[in-house]
Amino acid sequence: MDIHEYQAKELLHQFGVENPPGALAYSPEQAAYRTRELGGNKWVVKAQVHAGGRGKAGGVKICSTDSEIQAACKEMFGRKIVTHQTGPEGKGIYRVYVECAVPIAAEYYLGLVLDRSSQRVMIVCSREGGMEIEEIAASRPDSIVRESVEPAVGLRDFQCREIGFKLGLEADVIQSFVKALMGCYRAFRDLDATMVEINPLVLTEDRRILALDAKMTFDDNALFRHPQISELRDKSQEDPRECRAADRGLSYVGLEGNIGCIVNGAGLAMATMDTIKHAGGEPANFLDIGGGATPDRVAKAFRLVMSDENVNAVLVNIFAGINRCDWVADGVVQALTDNPASVPVVVRLSGTNVEEGRKILEDSGLPIIKATTLKEAAALTVQAWKDSVKPQMTAPAREVEEPA
Repeated sequence: MDIHEYQAKELLHQFGVENPPGALAYSPEQAAYRTRELGGNKWVVKAQVHAGGRGKAGGVKICSTDSEIQAACKEMFGRKIVTHQTGPEGKGIYRVYVECAVPIAAEYYLGLVLDRSSQRVMIVCSREGGMEIEEIAASRPDSIVRESVEPAVGLRDFQCREIGFKLGLEADVIQSFVKALMGCYRAFRDLDATMVEINPLVLTEDRRILALDAKMTFDDNALFRHPQISELRDKSQEDPRECRAADRGLSYVGLEGNIGCIVNGAGLAMATMDTIKHAGGEPANFLDIGGGATPDRVAKAFRLVMSDENVNAVLVNIFAGINRCDWVADGVVQALTDNPASVPVVVRLSGTNVEEGRKILEDSGLPIIKATTLKEAAALTVQAWKDSVKPQMTAPAREVEEPA
């Protein structure tokens, strides 16, 4: 789960990470009022969206007057910001964060991520702050400093000092940097985060270390331990299909294709999507109904996939172990009986109670296309989709001879 910049800054501040004074606003007038509360003579208006690269897309503006603040907000509110992280559909801007501008002496990149290969928390820093880490890695890989954290002892002060000196920080600000880095690590550890990123982390002209931006991502499976984090979720920034799936306890990822997939098991789901692509189709989603799925759960998954207007065919691919083919078949029949499908449906069942499941599909009398192997199922689904959208051939117009 992602959260907004202002939310990440509030959390990090609780762990000792300092940031400039700022306030949230939901309208241009409120933003102007917030600047008067904050004081100062220059402010930064930032669109609050779950994406990086806002500055290049017009989502960050520096303003010096009330009129500039309101003009910047009017330009942002209600429109969608498109960056390399949002995709062409963009993210809607419904709130902005107004922050006091600070005099910057130097900018740095700071990130903490979970390195699954080493099973360690990895700290990634760079002297090239303000740039995306991908750009830094491509243009200046020598500027990146990496340090892994031993889980048995955690991050130590000496490691923070070493990182600070490698970044070129002077002795008088090392302790402030250690405080900021340790705060980020404790927030990462205590809140079950999967990423903490500050870009840029700045050294101000009055020798302070401040977080000018902040991003945090959390492990969805650990949110039950942190209800205060769960409350920060902003569904307006998420794919509505994925929101509906999460509310129903389903693992769903929306894609750009037109063939809906209902599968049990993440590995089988990946194999199903690959096979669809090999057959000439494009998957519209990744949907794992999990083990022990009841007919009602299967029916919910089916209705979720069918709610995507881009779906032109559906492939149900089940290899039952803990699951049962008859449960899945009951769920498919229930969903199609309550809401008849306007697109082809292909079902491939294998494993526990497969004969019972196939009989349920056969006895239903519904126009379900049945397959026995994954390869056959993918080929039948792609062919059914092509047949259903095949354009009507129109007779060519006859040429009329001009009179002599």
